[in-house]
Amino acid sequence: MSFVDKYVIKKLNEADIEINGSRDWDITVYDNSCLRRIVTHGSMALGETYVEKLWDAPRVDQVIDKIHLASHGDIQNTIPALASKFYGKFVNQQTRSRSKTVGEQHYDIGNDFYEKMLDKRMLYTCAYWKDADNLDQAQENKLQLIGQKLQLEPGMRLLDLGCGWGGAAGYFAETFGVEVLGVTISKEQAIWGQQKNQHLPVEIRHCDYRDVQNETKKFDRVVSIGLMEHVGPKNYQSLIEIVKQSLTPDGLALLHTIGRKTEDKVTDPWFTTYIFPNGYLPSLAQFARAVNDTMVIEDIHNIGNHYDRTLLAWYDNFVAHWDQFKDQYPDNFFRMWEYYLLASAGSFRARHQQLWQVVLSPDGVIGGYESVR
Repeated sequence: MSFVDKYVIKKLNEADIEINGSRDWDITVYDNSCLRRIVTHGSMALGETYVEKLWDAPRVDQVIDKIHLASHGDIQNTIPALASKFYGKFVNQQTRSRSKTVGEQHYDIGNDFYEKMLDKRMLYTCAYWKDADNLDQAQENKLQLIGQKLQLEPGMRLLDLGCGWGGAAGYFAETFGVEVLGVTISKEQAIWGQQKNQHLPVEIRHCDYRDVQNETKKFDRVVSIGLMEHVGPKNYQSLIEIVKQSLTPDGLALLHTIGRKTEDKVTDPWFTTYIFPNGYLPSLAQFARAVNDTMVIEDIHNIGNHYDRTLLAWYDNFVAHWDQFKDQYPDNFFRMWEYYLLASAGSFRARHQQLWQVVLSPDGVIGGYESVR
């Protein structure tokens, strides 16, 4: 056994993970070369070698949870991590031309696939499981919570930046009686959303979120549910400026985004290579600096603990319906998405990643803003 193999085994043992052990979070190694790759290429190799079937575990989510809790989740000095840090420091990875990539490579892979994995409204962000025992109810709880935080009232105009398949837009129109304009970078999402909401005062546009600057009429409310993860740190301030420019003086905005504890220019190389091209998770400090004196932060609510259960619900649906899709996708697709969903669940369980709902106002709510939970 080489020194490198012994080093990896030592680190795994520190996380209470044994090689060829019998517990759900123990891993079976089929090829020791994966251990050496993990030392030099960190999280990139951890994901790649799983997809290549060089190691396995009964519960990948528990493996990742253990790794993060042992503080081995951020491997900052591996080759891919250093390259990502250097690249992110000098290059805007979320320009207009680059922003189309995630739509084409991730969101446009098949509406029928997402219909089976997600809830009935096709909501692809963290649900809110308070008083809910199934995914449909938990996602509706999330939308109800957002609607209440935004204090939506009949007749208001709502702008939905990064609207996905338009499920939230449809809910807000039906439940709160508002008129909605939703924008998405995904062609397939726009088609699905427009068809599903054609009976409602909802318009879904296939365009970049920056295109809403051309709107002449102001909106009473702005919501963004899962867009900021694709905006990038070099564009945060311009996003906040767009939100403010779109609002009436007495308006409110809510940004719902995954976030990270630490602030750096490193995006997990495996996730940005195979799942979300050009993605980046903000820190709360980066968010606050982007807002700066442009708007007022009225409320911050962390519901990141609810994402673990959401991801496991998606995973269960993914596995249950895989047989009808396995001939449509590459051979490595199943293990790639299995790792994506379960590793993400483990990361949220360890509280390595967060989910913030941040309420903003243009100049501060007179008399103060009272949030709901």
